Amino acid sequence: MPTMLETDLKEVLEKIDRRLNAIESDLTTIKVDLATVKVEVGTIKEDVKELNGSQRAQIWALIITMIGATTAAVIKFGFFPNP
Repeated sequence: MPTMLETDLKEVLEKIDRRLNAIESDLTTIKVDLATVKVEVGTIKEDVKELNGSQRAQIWALIITMIGATTAAVIKFGFFPNP
C-alpha cells in the first residue's frame, strides 16, 4: 500500500514564494553587476583606442627621428670630407 503524504498547500506556496523572491533578488544583483561590467568594458575600449593612437604617434616619432639621424650622418660623413 502506498504511503500518503499530507502537506498544507499554504506552506508549499509560501516556500515556493520565498524561493522565487530569492531568485528575483539574485537576478536583480546580476543585472546590476552586468550593467557595471558593460560600463567598464566601454571604458576599457576607449583606453585601448587611446593607447593605439599613442603607439602610432610614438612609432612615427621614432621613424622621423631615425630618418633625421640617418640624414645627419650622411651629410656629416658622406658629403663633407673630414678635415
